[in-house]
Amino acid sequence: MKRQAPLLRAVTETGFIMFLFYSNLLMGEFTRSNSLHGKSIVAAVVDVFTFTNFCIGTFSAVIGHFVVEYIRKKV
Repeated sequence: MKRQAPLLRAVTETGFIMFLFYSNLLMGEFTRSNSLHGKSIVAAVVDVFTFTNFCIGTFSAVIGHFVVEYIRKKV
């Protein structure tokens, strides 16, 4: 179990960063699309969950994980 702890922490941290990324994207897309065109939340979800956004979110989450680990080791 002790050897799995760093992997579990990395998965948890990257998952949380991905959650924040997608929730921010969805909030912005829903607000923008709803105010302009009166689209539903489903249309906003379809616009947000794309392969490109997934790649950007994953890349950002991995970088964020390394930054958090670096700060964690410094403090």
